[in-house]
Amino acid sequence: MRIKVGDEVEVIAGNDKGVRGAVQRVIPGKNRVVVAGVNLVKKHQKPRPTGGRTQAQGGIIEFEAPVDASNVMLVCPHTGEPTRVEIRRDEEGRRIRVSKKSGKDID
Repeated sequence: MRIKVGDEVEVIAGNDKGVRGAVQRVIPGKNRVVVAGVNLVKKHQKPRPTGGRTQAQGGIIEFEAPVDASNVMLVCPHTGEPTRVEIRRDEEGRRIRVSKKSGKDID
């Protein structure tokens, strides 16, 4: 995947189109990413015993659900615009992510 944890991305499709946020988690096996403040869902949870004296608190929990990686686009740190990512190799053979719009290295 060309998106990493900590990258700033913009949602380009779906209900949260146009929203920007930082990538919190990457799930490469399913080609999905979790973005802060995007795709918020609510889950109703019962109180459950945790094995100790206390119980896990029940109620309605709100959290970010994963979004397909094709629905987000990396924001170039140099220009601040959404861009596609190209992979190049340097002199030592390491992979370097490069912005297609500006042509500059991302990391």
